[in-house]
Order: sequence, then C-alpha cells, then structure tokens
Amino acid sequence: MATPPGLSATDITSGVSPKLAVRLIFFGRPSRALILPSRRHAAPRLFALCALFVLFSGCTPLPALDARIPSSALTDTGDTRLGSAISPLAAAHPGLSGVYPLQDALEAFAARVLLARGAERSLDVQYYIWRQDLTGTLLFRELEHAAARGVRVRLLLDDNNTAGLDPLLAALDAHPRIEVRLFNPFRLRKPRLLGYLTDFARLNRRMHNKSFTADNQATIIGGRNIGDEYFGAGDGVLFSDLDVLAAGPAANEVSADFDRYWNSASASPVASLLPPASPRAMAALPARAEQVEQDDAAAAYMAAIRDTPIIRSLEAGRLAMEWVPVRMVSDDPAKGLGRAAPESLIGEKLKQAIGDPESELLLVSPYFVPTATGVEVLTEMARQGVQLKVLTNALEATDVAAVHAGYAKRRKALLQAGITLYETRRLPSPDPEVDKKGPRFGSGASASSLHAKTFSVDRSRIFIGSFNFDPRSARLNTEMGFVIESPALAGRIAEAFGEIIPQNAYEVRLSGSGSLYWIERQGSQALRHDTEPGTRWWQRAGVFLLSLLPIEWLL
Repeated sequence: MATPPGLSATDITSGVSPKLAVRLIFFGRPSRALILPSRRHAAPRLFALCALFVLFSGCTPLPALDARIPSSALTDTGDTRLGSAISPLAAAHPGLSGVYPLQDALEAFAARVLLARGAERSLDVQYYIWRQDLTGTLLFRELEHAAARGVRVRLLLDDNNTAGLDPLLAALDAHPRIEVRLFNPFRLRKPRLLGYLTDFARLNRRMHNKSFTADNQATIIGGRNIGDEYFGAGDGVLFSDLDVLAAGPAANEVSADFDRYWNSASASPVASLLPPASPRAMAALPARAEQVEQDDAAAAYMAAIRDTPIIRSLEAGRLAMEWVPVRMVSDDPAKGLGRAAPESLIGEKLKQAIGDPESELLLVSPYFVPTATGVEVLTEMARQGVQLKVLTNALEATDVAAVHAGYAKRRKALLQAGITLYETRRLPSPDPEVDKKGPRFGSGASASSLHAKTFSVDRSRIFIGSFNFDPRSARLNTEMGFVIESPALAGRIAEAFGEIIPQNAYEVRLSGSGSLYWIERQGSQALRHDTEPGTRWWQRAGVFLLSLLPIEWLL
C-alpha cells in the first residue's frame, strides 16, 4: 500500500493511536475490553482474518465525494431574533466581537440547548466527541427539534468516537433539514481497530475542533466536547473546562471556518458510509430523549435549561458581553490528510496572533507535553525575565497516563529554569463559596479532572479553544480557538493562579538534592509529599516506563 501524499513513513510505521489503538495498551481507561475466544486456535484464526482483511481492504478507497453537494453558511440572518439583538451591539462596537466566558458546566450545557432553541435559520455544529448519554441525547434531540422548525442543521463529527452511533446518525441524516458528515471516516465500521492496520496514517489524524453556531450570529467554542463528563452529569469525573460564547465578527469567522471543514476532502456524508436508517432507528431518538427527560438524573439539566437566562438576555440585548478584538485561529483542514502547509497550522497562527510574551505567560493545559524543544523555548523566555506558570493534571487526576509520562520527564528541567508548575488535584475544592464565574480549573462539585485549554499573555490577551500544548495538537489533530484581547479575562486567569489554583492544585518543587516534592495547601496549612500524591508505586513505575518509549510524537 503506497504512502499517501504528504504523510511520512513514521506516520505509518508506528502502530499506536492515543485515542483508540494505544489506549488499549498504554492508557488506563479503555472504553471496551477486547475479549478473545479461549480456544487454542482462536489467535491464529484471528491473525489470518486480519491478514486477509489487510490484503483485500487495503485496496478499498473511501467513497468518492463527486455526489457531495457543497454548502456554505447562511448570511441573511440579520432579521432573526439573534441577529436583531446582536446587530445594534455590533454596530456600536465596529470591528469588535462580544464575548462571554462559560466556566460553569450547567451554564455551558444550557447555553448550547438555548442556542439551538433560539436558532431560526441555521445550526452549524462541529465536535470531536459526542456521547449518546444524558446530555448528548438531549442535545441530539434539540438538533432534531430545530430541524422540525425548518432550521437547516449541519453536523460535522470526527469519526474516531462515533462507535455505536451509526444508526442514530443515519436517522438524523434522513431528516430533510439535517445533513451529517464524518471527518476522516472509518470505511470499516466495526471492528474499527482493524482500520488502523490499513490506513493508520490518515486515521491517526483527527478533527479536535469544537464549535456550536446559531444563525451565523452567535457561537460557542472552547474545550468541551458533548457528553456527561463535560457538563457534570452523573456521578463520574467532571472535566473542569472553559468555553466562550461569542457574537459579532468572531461568529462570522467560525461560520466561514466551519465551511472550510464541511467542504474539505476529509468530510464524508454519512449517506455514503452507512446504510439507510431503519424505521426503528428513526423512532429511537425521540423515545430515548423522552426516557432521559423523565429520569431523576436529568432534573438539574432540565432546570438549567429553564432557568439559565443567558440566551434570553442575549436576545434582549442585556447579556453582559465584553466587546473586544477577537481573532479566530484554526488549522487548515488539509492537516487531517497530512497535506497542510506549515504556515497554515494553528501553532504558527497562534504565534502570529499572540506575539512574544514580555513579562508573563500563564498556561492551562490538561495534556501538557512540552517536548525537549518546548522546554528550550520556555527556558529561554524565563531567562529573558518572563514569569511562567503552568497548570496541568496531576497523575491522580489525569485520564491519559501516557500523556502524563510525556510531561513528567520534563518537570525537573522546567523547574530548574524557574518555571512554576501546578498539578490539579483529583478532589474538589473545600471552599464552596468560589465564584462560579471565575476560572476555577478543578474546584467543581464532584471529583474533577482538568480539561480547559487556555493561556494568558502579559495580562492583556488570552487564548480559549481546543488546542493542547502537546505534539498531537501541534502536528496531527486539527484545532481551533479564539485569541481575545481582553485585560479583564486575562486578569481573571492571573487571579486564579494567585488565589484559587494554589488551593486546588499541588505545587511541584525541586529540593536542594534535586528531588521532586509536592506542596498541598489546605487553608493556611501546607502539606509536603515526597512522592506523587494520590498514587501507588505501580502507577508511578508505569509512568516511568511509558516515558522511556518513543511515543512522544503521538501524545
């Protein structure tokens, strides 16, 4: 099988994918166990089956896109409720965009539902993960309701996390007002793992973008995918995250960027990948949504939809948005095929939009893998007098141990350069009075894991988006986000690092002998841990072994 254009031999020879294949080996939380028959000939037969699959399916291309109909964002939306509310505000702030941060998980969920309900012409929705759980089902149902009102719905999902959703996606796509496309799709729908054997170079590249845009007037982007763990539903771990609601030119930029991805060579209509929806599948979503809505676990979410005034305030022109310069940055969707020019990648665009920090860089990233090159860059900044502080997940809080290994082996070098390191604790903040509108980053109401991706520079500008500071975001996955010129928002990040984060995270330090230790603050007390807190010896040993493997480029 020939190497696809723009892809290196390294992309193909590695047998690992952090989001699917490698997690079966390295990551501690696979979504489904791989169960093999116990008969002694099962393994040889499985191997033979895989060999035949590689031999024959290696020549099976993805469906042609000749029949795909290009489309673009609807721009004649100034007379919609959202347009009528936003247009006067945008006219009063020429060239500026209105922004409103969404830190609280319930508010972030309600904002999406209410945007869907407020849409009159179009919904353009793009996500890396969309779960078929409580919150995912409710939002799927809102898309269907919007289409029933005559709203055109375009749903673009990365195909890496859609296992089990095929019947539902086909049913949604069957609606005359809904079209669903999959980014970098799997030709073999199951078992998907076999797809990596024949097309690893392409399937290892994923669309990590996240946006929810109504009527080309208002949009939500940030770190949250669609699923209970991102909105605090259920008893599981809450991913502490940060989104931003934006209106004005920034929303128009997101719409234009959605068009780039929607019409790209990587976006395949589900009608070309899946069989037509059955009557049973067509009826499944309404029945499932009705069941979810009646469940006690959904009560808080239904109440949030009812009581959160954010979209009503936006439509009435009362929402306290800050109108500031905003620049959207994103990867060229050709990155999904390994064909994007270096200057079209988000890393280069971020550098141009942000510039060089002069006094301070505050960085929040759940998956922080600086690499040797990144350590050199950060060290040089520190030498030039820039104060650097980083917040990432502690080992006890991370959901990807291999990524923690990529970070852990760089800690000493970062500390020696004078960079301050904080690691989010697994447990929630003991302070129930923390301001919900502030960037809490881990002080939720349940056990939490950091998932926000943001940084502030010189207390004057801030990035909010999907970009993790790791090689995967830089080189493999597509990403997007906003660079916002806002001393107010940047100042809130600085306040969090000064007050909230030290109370909810371990500070990593270096002893005189060169050993790491962790400071845990509990009110006015400071506890010292000489080993990574909340972990067992075998977990630490596993991370050490992972740090020796040549997988950093995949993380």
